[in-house]
Amino acid sequence: MEICLKITINYPEEPFGAFLYMKSRPWLIVLSIFLMLLVWQLVAWFGGFPAFILPTPEQVAVRFVQAILDGSMVRNTLVTLMEVLAGLALGVSVATVLGYLLARSLHLERLLSPYIVASQSIPIVAIAPLLVIWFGPGLFSKILVCALIVFFPVLVNTVVGVRSVPEDLRDLMRSLQATRWQTLKSLELPAALPVFLGGLRIGATLSVIGAVVGEFVGAKSGLGFMVNVGRGVYDTSLVFVAVFTLIALALILYGLVSLFEKRLLRWQQRPENEVLLVSDVPSKAT
Repeated sequence: MEICLKITINYPEEPFGAFLYMKSRPWLIVLSIFLMLLVWQLVAWFGGFPAFILPTPEQVAVRFVQAILDGSMVRNTLVTLMEVLAGLALGVSVATVLGYLLARSLHLERLLSPYIVASQSIPIVAIAPLLVIWFGPGLFSKILVCALIVFFPVLVNTVVGVRSVPEDLRDLMRSLQATRWQTLKSLELPAALPVFLGGLRIGATLSVIGAVVGEFVGAKSGLGFMVNVGRGVYDTSLVFVAVFTLIALALILYGLVSLFEKRLLRWQQRPENEVLLVSDVPSKAT
């Protein structure tokens, strides 16, 4: 039989309040971009900087069009996007499984947490050359760098999310003789999802950094490779083009995760944060 559980959970206020405020008022975003471009143009004009030091927005726009027309922009962007998506998928998958195991097993956490924390004290720029040496300068080493930089925030948020489930609700599921799978599906997953998706938003933006770090160490294509090329020939406009493209990728990934989060967490819009959990826990006839 199906059992409906109506519970009330108090969630923290939505993070990034200023970002959401600007998101609800698009004209603020347009105005801020216009002011940024205006200040940039004025600094380039009155500062008297040569193009290889600080190009104007117009010069960067012209270089962007040139990169589009010769195909280098599309080709390198697709390479970086492939690295980002593959690394994000790998890092999130491993972090989610391991995070759930750590949250449910105190002994496993005591065993592995020193190594996990120690791994985060090492800068990713120090690990990336080793990965390139071990796995070659190909795509796989860049995917590993992305996965490593995504791993920790998703892992921590998974552990925090699973452990945030009220113990009273766990007792209730045990009293209903729910199996481990039923408890995960009907209680732990819905309750931990908001915190987990917060970690996924952070991981989605960090994955772009991971791809660029890997490409800086050794690559023949990608946006990080474009930055290296532009720096080597003092084509600063090309560097700006690659940097702005990386920013656009990070914003798109963040927006997609936010949209995904909004669709998954529609149940949070119930009055007074009331959550309806439907469980197929079998009951014993009395």
